[in-house]
Amino acid sequence: MTATLELGALAAESDTAGFRTGWRRVCMVDDLEPAWGEAALVAGRQVALFRTGPSEVFAVAHQDPATGAHVMARGILGSKGTRPTISSPLHKEVYDLETGECFSAPGLRLEAFSTRIIDGFVEVQL
Repeated sequence: MTATLELGALAAESDTAGFRTGWRRVCMVDDLEPAWGEAALVAGRQVALFRTGPSEVFAVAHQDPATGAHVMARGILGSKGTRPTISSPLHKEVYDLETGECFSAPGLRLEAFSTRIIDGFVEVQL
């Protein structure tokens, strides 16, 4: 799988950036390869998804905060202690997958989204 198009309900609210907000069904959890990133278009936003366990999926903005390039799904998964991380494939800034905090470059932040698995489907909250 290289990309997923999510076609959620059209009646959802929009945030100030014009993107639809709320929980969005993206794909089946089994469509995501463990320890590998996938890019998805979710309600008009480019999101990077990472499956780190049988029922553990993280979602962050696909856009690299340092460069503006949409590449985060190709980042390198890792950890800092017990915190799961993603490193940018371009300049290797390291971000917390849960919070978006940048460990290696103060001032940068990667937008992180809540996820849940319902009936085998990954849902992302924008």
